[in-house]
Amino acid sequence: MTTTETKPRAKAKAKAPPKPKAQRREETTTRILDVAEALFARDGLHGVTLKAVAKEAGVDTALLHYYFDDKNRLFSTVFGRRAEVVNKLRLDSLDRYEAEHSDAMTVRGAIDAFLRPLFVLFDNGDPAWLNYAALVAQVNNTPVWGGDTMHKHFDPVIERFIGVLKRIAPETPERQIYWFYHLLSGSLTLSLAQTGRIDVLSGGLCKSSEMGAICDAMEAVFTGGFEAIRRA
Repeated sequence: MTTTETKPRAKAKAKAPPKPKAQRREETTTRILDVAEALFARDGLHGVTLKAVAKEAGVDTALLHYYFDDKNRLFSTVFGRRAEVVNKLRLDSLDRYEAEHSDAMTVRGAIDAFLRPLFVLFDNGDPAWLNYAALVAQVNNTPVWGGDTMHKHFDPVIERFIGVLKRIAPETPERQIYWFYHLLSGSLTLSLAQTGRIDVLSGGLCKSSEMGAICDAMEAVFTGGFEAIRRA
């Protein structure tokens, strides 16, 4: 007599419980901000539409209006969220450097405390941070509203850095220190833009993606530059 074996039925997979509304909203908001950041970094404020952001993020345009009102508010939110992270890291770095070295502080040490946290973030390979770097560079080079945006988000940490330089070199005229920062900021902005220009000029010897190498070179160049203005 032949017996027929009955295969056990596969257990149905239990459905995951629905995510809480607050969590779903946070995930959607983060996705929208990440997409908007990448588009703004590539095309600028005026080259991006809410419709384009919504399409890329996979949401309805009405949802963007609900969360952010308009494109300017979306841009401000995108720009501000990582500025908070950057500012805290740099302020903590400057505070730590001053506390640990006090009267033994050097110009190079102060520049390192100011720049290094930024370049470490941008050198970690996270595309989102590289998008933000390009966005900051773009805003810092925008005459009409860029200055106001940089002032709103970054002046406290810049003033803290300048205060450290004044403590290190109290004999240096304030005017010279501010010109020094202006030129340092220009070099930083060009580096964050990651245009690939240095790649071409150097025949590949240098790459605009080498954030650590850029930071080292800036420290050397601007330490020497500051010493020169101190003697001027």
